[in-house]
Formats: sequence, structure tokens, C-alpha cells
Amino acid sequence: MTRDISPDIGKIRLLLTEPHACSYLANHQATTAFVDPETEIDAELYGRMSALGFRRSGLYLYSPLCSACNSCVPARIPVNQFRPSRSQKRCLKRNGDMTVTQVKALNYDQHYPVYERYISSRHDQGDMFPPSRDQFEQFLGNAWDCTRFLEFRIEGQLIGCAVVDQLPDALSAIYTYFDADYAERSPGTFAVLLQIQLAQEMGLDHVYLGYWIADCQKMSYKTNYQPLEVLEQNTWRVLG
Repeated sequence: MTRDISPDIGKIRLLLTEPHACSYLANHQATTAFVDPETEIDAELYGRMSALGFRRSGLYLYSPLCSACNSCVPARIPVNQFRPSRSQKRCLKRNGDMTVTQVKALNYDQHYPVYERYISSRHDQGDMFPPSRDQFEQFLGNAWDCTRFLEFRIEGQLIGCAVVDQLPDALSAIYTYFDADYAERSPGTFAVLLQIQLAQEMGLDHVYLGYWIADCQKMSYKTNYQPLEVLEQNTWRVLG
């Protein structure tokens, strides 16, 4: 299948999956459009596709393209307009003893056990269970030399990691995993706030959060970051 993406990008060939059970909404069928893996992708093209609602998984760019549903809405934070809430300020303060290091490659022997425990304890009913090292490396490895890893440590111990892609004008939050023993610190919130701060420091415009679904409880946390922009009918607008 070929679809015109924009006059600038030209024609990008998309490959559609067969309809399958939706991971987020019960009794829904989903179809996913993948950018042809033979397409030469770099950070610039990746950034432009992100602005059009595409997302990365491993070395693939994809977007929901369901025939009977448009509930998956791309979402992003305009970082220069963002103001943390009281609870978000408390989260930053609570994690003031956390050491954050940005690296371009992971020590898999250190990181995989944290990831494995995270998936097994918090997502044992999801598509990523059971975890495996191959899955971990393929899903979160460095893509097109634009992936960064924000490691969180306390007294040298790895607590968690935020996987983030650096685009020409934005950051894309890919995934965060952490030691469940530290869940009371809200490391997921902490990770998003760090990425907002990093984007501000780098002079970037947005942090992409993936897709938001109004009727999915697992996605509700994304509205905690205000203002939140969503892409509807090919136009980004503030969710209100």
C-alpha cells in the first residue's frame, strides 16, 4: 500500500498488518501500518514522521490505521509551555538523590535484570510478557544513532532507565522501566519530567509520548502533563 504522507516527504510505502485483537480496547480489532523496512530512515525522516503521528518500535516506524476506530491519538508535550503540577514538583524533590546519566549504549548485563523484573511484575498480562533478552535488545536498542538512555541510580545501584530518541526538534519517549521496589518514588513520572527538562535545555520544542486513548486507563497518565497536544485530522491542537 502506498499513501501520500506529505508533499515534502513524498510517497512512503506502508505495509499493513492483518486485523488483530487490540492491545488497549476490549472487543476491538486493530490494524497497524508500518513504514516499509527497506525505506532509508534517518533522524530527520523519523522526526517528520513523528510529527505525522508515527511511532518507533525497534527498527520499525508504525501508526495505527484501523478501519472502524480512531481512538489512538498521537500526543506530545510542548515543553516551553509546560508547567509542573504540585505533585510533579514533589516527585522531582523526592528523587533529588537520584543520579541521572545519559549514555548511548547499555550494559545489558546490568539493565536486562531490571527490565525483566519490571515486565514480570507490572505487565504480566501484556504483549511483552514473558520478557526475553532478545526482545529487550530488539525493542530498545539504538535506532538510527538517535537513541539515548537516561540511567537512574541511587548510590551506584541501577534503579531504572528512560529510553528516549533525539529528533531534530523534539525528544520521543520510547519506554521507561524500573525496579518495582522503588515504585513509591514514581519513577515513570520522574522520567517524563526529566525528558521535558532535557528538551528545554536542548532548545527542542516537544516531547512525544506516543498514543493517548481516552477510554484506556493505562493511557490516562499522559493528561497529567499540561498542556498536552494531540493530533486530530492532521492538525495538532491542545487537548481541552
